[in-house]
Amino acid sequence: MSDQLPNLDLSLLDGHLGKSESSTHKPRILLLYGSTRERSFSRLLVEEAAKLLEHLGAETRIFNPSGPPLPDDAPVEHPKVQELRDLVTWSEGQVWCSPERHGAISAVFKAQIDWILLALGAIRPSQGKTLAVMQVCGGSQSFNVVNQLRVLGRWMRMFTIPNQSSVPKAYMEFDDAGRMKPSAYYDRVVDVMEELMRFTLLLRGHPELVDRYSERKEAVEALAKRTNLSSI
Repeated sequence: MSDQLPNLDLSLLDGHLGKSESSTHKPRILLLYGSTRERSFSRLLVEEAAKLLEHLGAETRIFNPSGPPLPDDAPVEHPKVQELRDLVTWSEGQVWCSPERHGAISAVFKAQIDWILLALGAIRPSQGKTLAVMQVCGGSQSFNVVNQLRVLGRWMRMFTIPNQSSVPKAYMEFDDAGRMKPSAYYDRVVDVMEELMRFTLLLRGHPELVDRYSERKEAVEALAKRTNLSSI
């Protein structure tokens, strides 16, 4: 049996394992939530997560989902769409939190994801970024939303951490000031944010862990095509 690897450009496999880049800035974490209600529990949970992340040393930004048009219902130049895409590009890790609506993620949350493209020119804005998923429930605990968010995270080429948070009867878990009450559910949120920080710090200094052979090959072929065209 032959040991050859047919149709592979082996030069694209050399030197792409083991390199690292040091980063000294704070980890940049974007948080998305899925409800525009005045007292949105997914927003309150995200705000609590942001406080924890900042305590752990991260820089956080929360995107307000009120205002963006439905996907494909407006030009991509819409200010809210551009704001979201810029934040996704800026981020090194993300937190996604949606309420459960009819056993699924909310339309508000899905619309945000649908405005994020897998590629913007040569930039893949979500690829290789870390992701933590959370959900809030109006009733008993469910994991429908976090499971769906994991599917979306994989589709967006993100590294979704193993831990997750699902908060049942969310209306009972926050005080009048919007802060989450001490509980086992709060402790789980702490665990999730701590884990997200660890994975973000590990991955952001190692671009080889999110670099793909097929994409390097595509880049080489595109460069060769441009070179041939310019020589005509």
